Amino acid sequence: MTTKVIYFLINGKEEAAEFNSDDDAEDVRETFRAAAEAGASDILKLYNTRKNLVNISPKLQENTPSTRYRLEVVAADYNKNGLLPSPSGSYDISAIDQRLSALEKTVFIDNGEMPEPFRELKSKVDNFKEKLENVAHLSWLGLSKDLSIGMNQPFWHKKTSPRKMESHHKRVYERFMKFTKVHVSEEVRRELKKQSFDNWQWDDPEMLILLRQMYIDLNLISKLNIDMNVLHEWLYEVYRNYNIVPFHNFKHCFMVAQMMYGLTWLIDLQSKLDTMEVFTLITSAICHDLDHPGYNNAYQINAKTELALRYNDISPLENHHCAVAFDILKKDKCNITKDFSREQFKRFRDGMIRCILATDMAKHNEILNSFKSVTPHFDFNDKEHKSVLMMILIKVADISNEARPMAVAEPWLDCLLQEFFNQSDLEKLEGLPVAPFMDREKVSKSSSQIGFIKFVLLPLFETVGKLFPQLENAIIEPVRDALAYYTEMQRALEEEKSRKDSIVESGDGDKNGLLHTNKTATTSSNNGGDDKSSSNNLVLSKVNAMSLRRGSTTRLTSKHSVEVDASSS
Repeated sequence: MTTKVIYFLINGKEEAAEFNSDDDAEDVRETFRAAAEAGASDILKLYNTRKNLVNISPKLQENTPSTRYRLEVVAADYNKNGLLPSPSGSYDISAIDQRLSALEKTVFIDNGEMPEPFRELKSKVDNFKEKLENVAHLSWLGLSKDLSIGMNQPFWHKKTSPRKMESHHKRVYERFMKFTKVHVSEEVRRELKKQSFDNWQWDDPEMLILLRQMYIDLNLISKLNIDMNVLHEWLYEVYRNYNIVPFHNFKHCFMVAQMMYGLTWLIDLQSKLDTMEVFTLITSAICHDLDHPGYNNAYQINAKTELALRYNDISPLENHHCAVAFDILKKDKCNITKDFSREQFKRFRDGMIRCILATDMAKHNEILNSFKSVTPHFDFNDKEHKSVLMMILIKVADISNEARPMAVAEPWLDCLLQEFFNQSDLEKLEGLPVAPFMDREKVSKSSSQIGFIKFVLLPLFETVGKLFPQLENAIIEPVRDALAYYTEMQRALEEEKSRKDSIVESGDGDKNGLLHTNKTATTSSNNGGDDKSSSNNLVLSKVNAMSLRRGSTTRLTSKHSVEVDASSS
């Protein structure tokens, strides 16, 4: 049996842990949990010297005292010491006072005087109480987390079954229920409002907690009288109804909801829409792709699937997502709308149906033109104007990945291409029509994005930006940067193709190393099989000049089409 020593820092203190080769993942996690003196419900994260997130597992790379990992508790369960925050974040300080007073009396009776350690403890508790009662010091409770780090490995790099197994659901549920007692740090809550939020750092139970935090920080729980336990059950049931497919999965649902949440703060929607409308937007974003099978409407209609027949070829997927959402709400333990009046529920249902159906890209031009027609004289008191705005906002959130930093956005493009290629492969087998932009033999990463950004993303974002100028720097400029990046990538690819063609025509293929280049070019399943973006070093060197867009640490290499500085795990 072999062993390895892992060196790390926790709260500035140097520690070392020795692991045996037969230790499993739970053994490793529990060792770090013990070192951090963390509770069973606390969330731990490990970072390397480059400030990238590292997976806590038996595969953790051995290091040295000079390259210590940093271990942090990023969310803590205050109830482990009898301090349970309410949904609003408050604490029962009176209980602490009562227990301390009782202890004070006992000590005085036994000793006749107050020992110095006790007086110091009482002083610290008094200071703690003052901070809790002072709004200006509430952020003092938050545990810090270094958020300026790279992405973790995308989920689809890992081996998963086509459908989550019940045992996996159970583990996620148990972890999520433990996490429901945690207090999310102020820094994480601030980061959650930004368009640059990196989902690859968080696993599913943690993202469920962050979704809950959105409802808390928007005051939706208190304003709409939502039971916290019911919200927990609803969030888990929503999670359980997302499939493991490359793109339209729970992580996509989270990212769309997170972008909607960020936009809510950025353009101050709470002052422009009422509480029910904000609730409808966030909830629709979470539910908008429920039970997505990984094959789009065109496939459903051409293959004459049950969904296409049920909904008469009219937005079959979007109608299905909506139906599943309301099926979940029919379950009493998941009904977050149970205290709504009849009129409130009708408004919510009508709004969510409109929002989810608006995510059908077949309706894109129709909805965009409707919004353009009202933008010059937009009136936030006009119900029809606000209805169109809500549809346009969920569309922005749904296709907003290219507005994020490259280290976040590019893996999502890889996921999307993989899902497209899976569909086109099946369509070829079944003799169905294949869309060119889904055909792995006809599309490259760069070519797929140039047209989409130029003709879909930018016209949409720039139109919304006319009503909300705050969007210019936050999401519009990053999309322009993305267009420039992929345009340069495509130019380099075409230039290299031209060079290869000229070599073949001159008959000097072997002498110039062309055959060797073709044999060694790597086709990566992680980027959807796009060998064009990894053909050789010449293309990569040209595209590398663009690889620092949006503060990214992404670089192109000859081994992989895209390599992102991430954890060493």
